Amino acid sequence: MPNVNVFQGSDASLVLAVDDKATVEGRLASDLITAYDFSSVVGRLQNVKVQVENVLKPYHELGKRFATELRPGNINVSGFVERAHVNGALIRLLLGEGAKSPPPIGAIAQPTFNIVIRLGNPAYPTNSSTLTVFGVKFESWNFSLPEDDFVMEALTFRALRISSEETDG
Repeated sequence: MPNVNVFQGSDASLVLAVDDKATVEGRLASDLITAYDFSSVVGRLQNVKVQVENVLKPYHELGKRFATELRPGNINVSGFVERAHVNGALIRLLLGEGAKSPPPIGAIAQPTFNIVIRLGNPAYPTNSSTLTVFGVKFESWNFSLPEDDFVMEALTFRALRISSEETDG
């Protein structure tokens, strides 16, 4: 039976992980994830959004106003996260060695990692849903320093693919 529970943001945990530590991008991410302990939980996150876009291409025959076929095209995975804590970890995951001063000379590898989001309702501890976003690279970073509100950093990302898994105790 599929998991039919509803979840709240407080039911979620989000961690970062690396599949391939053999690549430079994977090693960079692994070192940062270990240094900032993102393998147990990424703290102070809010407004996490993951979007999957399946580009559809309609085929129109001459003389017909409605499409006669929809062909699947590219699949794009992207998203957004905000965090109420600025310690350089996320900007280092965006820029890699380029976040250091002085920056390295030459090409700079960008860390690649996975985002694992686990949702579990405490009333049903054996049931959970897990989304894994693979091959994530941060695309943009911004910083907000309001006069009378929380300091926030926000990032957009792109990813290679996504998977989902459910457990029903």
